Amino acid sequence: MPKSKGPQIDEKALSKKYRTSVTRLIRAWKSGRSDMEIAARAGIDLTTLRQIKTDIELAHRKLRLEKKKEALAKSQASLQRQIFLRPLL
Repeated sequence: MPKSKGPQIDEKALSKKYRTSVTRLIRAWKSGRSDMEIAARAGIDLTTLRQIKTDIELAHRKLRLEKKKEALAKSQASLQRQIFLRPLL
């Protein structure tokens, strides 16, 4: 049973912005290749590659923050409901 990953970063938009295959770059990073090697193989500048990497990291950070806020709101709502149901404890 595959695990649902939820909302992902928009790789198509990043690919269009930087005019390169971001999906291919992510796969190369996951396989353990260095930034220098990826830049040479993809034919892009090292600074552009690092900018892509920071954009991806920022998108992931935003997603984690949103999930954290949702979990906090859910736990707060649950706590308020418990207080309402058992006010004397």
